[in-house]
Amino acid sequence: MCIAKRDMDCVYEAYFESNNFDPDDIPKVSAPIYIFGREYNAINGTDIVKIRQDITSKLWFTYRKNFVPIGGDDGFTSDKGWGCMLRCGQMVLGQALLFLQLGRDWIWEPDARDKTYLKILRKFEDTRQAPFSIHQIALTGVSEGKAVGQWFGPNTVAQVLKKLIKYDEGNSLTIHVALDNTLIVDDIRELCQIKEQSTNHSQRQWRPLLLIVPLRLGLTEINPIYVTGLKKCFKFKQSLGVIGGKPNLALYFVGSIGNEVIYLDPHTTQRAGSVNNKDIEEEIEQDLTYHCKYASRMNILNMDPSVAVCFLCKTEAEFVDLCQLIRENLMTERTPLFEISIEKPKEWIPNPDTMAGSGEAAVLGFERDAKFDSDNEFEIL
Repeated sequence: MCIAKRDMDCVYEAYFESNNFDPDDIPKVSAPIYIFGREYNAINGTDIVKIRQDITSKLWFTYRKNFVPIGGDDGFTSDKGWGCMLRCGQMVLGQALLFLQLGRDWIWEPDARDKTYLKILRKFEDTRQAPFSIHQIALTGVSEGKAVGQWFGPNTVAQVLKKLIKYDEGNSLTIHVALDNTLIVDDIRELCQIKEQSTNHSQRQWRPLLLIVPLRLGLTEINPIYVTGLKKCFKFKQSLGVIGGKPNLALYFVGSIGNEVIYLDPHTTQRAGSVNNKDIEEEIEQDLTYHCKYASRMNILNMDPSVAVCFLCKTEAEFVDLCQLIRENLMTERTPLFEISIEKPKEWIPNPDTMAGSGEAAVLGFERDAKFDSDNEFEIL
């Protein structure tokens, strides 16, 4: 490992060269590659390094083992086989906090001991005290009708994160989950706008927004009519990727290139442990386990149709811009991914299945088959 005084490229070269093979994570094609709204050139060797730096800087949460039992002494000590969607939820929230507190340009280095980064990471450690730990997410899932150890769908994990964010002291981020394929602008403004009274006048403050839009883009496989719109979402500068997967596997999609999507895969079991302040070698090594060297990719048509598209709007201006991008890029499609409405239509009543957290099939308005439950698509491997 390179010492901190050497330049960043050297640090990354040492980190990546620990595996003696030529990875196939980034295809050398002329099509632009998008990672969370940032465009790269995959033919450019310099951009390849930057792409890998960008991906590796994302928090990678995977199965863990030997953590404190969840829910009591007889509880689960590993989430292998059932926690993949919970880990994907951790990844999207972790990335929101990194962008919000450290900025889009922040790059993780193996030797770094950034206090803000370490504070964020500790919020997700596998302990009962951490506000966004596997323990907290699994136990909060009980209120969404999911027993500990039962699989989540994208909407369920979104509803759980929405509840947990309220209890994280000192955190300004808020989460809105758009129901029934509709984004209600007034609802978001009411959630995010804070009026503060000063001596002479009142001022409006904007709470940073993590917007999650659960969608059902087909019955058993993704419908090709939604592919163009879904790929456009990765281009938006507010993009925080897509929570989803492929049949039997929950994945976190962070970008796209051509007709392929790039993802982080939580299906690796690692030991639980604490990074603390990275003062000792064991803690430094533990930090490495939260960063994936090489992302994976697959054809977008192989995605499971149950997804949740995610965006981060740090300011009101960014939210206004996102609404405009949606209108110009998504709502012009013959079959839009979702709709925008300024206010809630009087005749509109949110589907109770969707609100319960397990009703992804109802998001596009079709009736749920009694034999169909999208949460059960994410099964024990």
